[in-house]
Amino acid sequence: MAELAFFSGTMDCGKSTLALQIQHNRSARGLSGMIFTRNDRAGEGRLSSRLGLVTDAVEADEAFDFHVHLVKHLTAGGRVDYVIADEAQFLSPEQVDQLGRVVDDLGIDVFAFGITTDFRTRLFPGSQRLIELADRVEVLQVEALCWCGARATHNARTVGGRMVVEGAQVVVGDVGDPAGARGEVGYEVLCRRHHRRRLTAATAGAGALSPEVLPVDSARGAG
Repeated sequence: MAELAFFSGTMDCGKSTLALQIQHNRSARGLSGMIFTRNDRAGEGRLSSRLGLVTDAVEADEAFDFHVHLVKHLTAGGRVDYVIADEAQFLSPEQVDQLGRVVDDLGIDVFAFGITTDFRTRLFPGSQRLIELADRVEVLQVEALCWCGARATHNARTVGGRMVVEGAQVVVGDVGDPAGARGEVGYEVLCRRHHRRRLTAATAGAGALSPEVLPVDSARGAG
């Protein structure tokens, strides 16, 4: 039976790396997959890992319909044995429902990867719908670490190295200045205690922030 599986976690926990590993393992066995992503750090139509691995992908914007796209591909004589959807937190609930239809109607396995909660500790709509709908939800076991060395469980948005808790759910982050020295937006993973206290690596004097950011469509602008 085909299934919809959701692999979740914080930033820095290896979601995209696992997505690429699944793609490698299945393609090595002669299976044909289709990879989708949105707002990857490597640019449009790319799925990349912070380890340096990268592959081509279909950019799934807000108007994209997964079920329609796959039906057209299959009708034209194409083959799809599995689907990988990275950055799934950015999907709409309706697009997650489309992935469910791909599993149920077309019998294709779907592996979705995404961050569960935003910088305010609120569920992303796409992640929430995946938790509600998926046949299997797995929290990745590669633990991201807070600056204090504890397991990081929360994503923090920073400006000038200081944590902020207001603004749009998705906003442009700066990878060239991860410490926010120029007052730009960055992201950092924290344990719950330090997220609650709004104590980042910079404000604690514990060294540089994580360079990981949530990449977004620049058309949305900063919040």
